[in-house]
Amino acid sequence: MPDHAHEPVPVSVAMATYNGSAHVSEQLASILAELGLRDEVVVVDDASTDDTLAVLATVDDPRVRVVPSRVNRGYVRAFEAAIAATRGDVVLLSDQDDVWLPGRRDAMVEALRDHQVVASNLAMLGGPDALEGPFGQPDWRLGPRDDGRRVANVAGILAGLKPYYGCAMGVRRDALATVLPFPPHLVESHDLWLALYGNLAGTITHLDRRTVARRLHDNNATPSRPRGPRAVLASRARLVRALLTMARRVRGLKGQRPVATA
Repeated sequence: MPDHAHEPVPVSVAMATYNGSAHVSEQLASILAELGLRDEVVVVDDASTDDTLAVLATVDDPRVRVVPSRVNRGYVRAFEAAIAATRGDVVLLSDQDDVWLPGRRDAMVEALRDHQVVASNLAMLGGPDALEGPFGQPDWRLGPRDDGRRVANVAGILAGLKPYYGCAMGVRRDALATVLPFPPHLVESHDLWLALYGNLAGTITHLDRRTVARRLHDNNATPSRPRGPRAVLASRARLVRALLTMARRVRGLKGQRPVATA
């Protein structure tokens, strides 16, 4: 078999796993069906205590690279490590327990030709093709109209009213010099960190397309149930701190414009 280790990688998928043995095989199958022969999947396992690593070992595909962590650092640090280990021109984020929808890879790559960050929409796995938004809204979707609403988008992020989900996002490699490393105080919401960069730097596009089916269950790494007032306030305070940190990083770009990929 030829050695492809030094060939260019068009698309990388960054996945973090932790005790995800129940669904990770289905997720990987949906991802690999979308990828090209030179693409890759980098899985950082966050010291799972179940048989996730054993399940990953049964995936017989050279495009999948598993990086076990000796200690549990939390999903944000696992995603940071996965993104840092990728080699692709485009990095698509993936949770361990969802299912990619057909056409996701190509749609995200196309959207990233002229932007450094893309945010798409999602459906609910096994449920209606709609994600219920806040205050009982029947649907809560991003679209091209959001591209020019950067100030409103940032305000929506801080208020918890903007549906940026990492599992439905992607980033170009030329953005990683700014978004990595994650700041030490970023203990949740790596997806909102990427969204803050895209909006503050003016290089985010919103794809009005559902690219992933999200699975909700009791063991989701990110909370799917309402949190108490104290937890919400603490989360908002962390987001404000993340906003200030990202604003400093974006100012450090000194007006450089992102260069579109071919």
